[in-house]
Amino acid sequence: MSQRIYLEKMQPHDFEAFYTLVSNEKIMARITERALTREEALKKFNDLLRNSDLHHSFGSYMVQDTTGSMLLGSAKLEITPENLNEAELGFMLQPEFWGKGFGTEIAEILMDMATKDPRLKRVYAIIDPDNTASRKILIKLGFASEKKGMIDGLPSEIFGMDVSAG
Repeated sequence: MSQRIYLEKMQPHDFEAFYTLVSNEKIMARITERALTREEALKKFNDLLRNSDLHHSFGSYMVQDTTGSMLLGSAKLEITPENLNEAELGFMLQPEFWGKGFGTEIAEILMDMATKDPRLKRVYAIIDPDNTASRKILIKLGFASEKKGMIDGLPSEIFGMDVSAG
């Protein structure tokens, strides 16, 4: 599929790279509306690692260029113990990679993974309603807007897609 990037499941040694993303005000402006502190980032990172243990294919990933020399961002296709048939898709990119098609490539890779698992029935994404780039990617991939409102005190829009076979 992609010749420019690959996704590798997050490992404990990836914390510093993850922290460079979530401590960046520009990246986080459309996610949490603020950068995370080191303590908040560590808690979030440990939660992501625990979630990644729920399924061999799903979880959180570091996004690298194919040479492995550049960190482009992170991505997730997360399930929860409460609902193993539904996954949340998400990603964040370093600003220098915005507008270059990497978001679409990441989402395509994640959706390819999602459609290969017969237990997964639905994929959804939660975005800031003003994030036009993410909106365009989701619509391009066939997601539909399902709900707008507030989630954890932040303006949010939920996009969803049925991925069940047949």
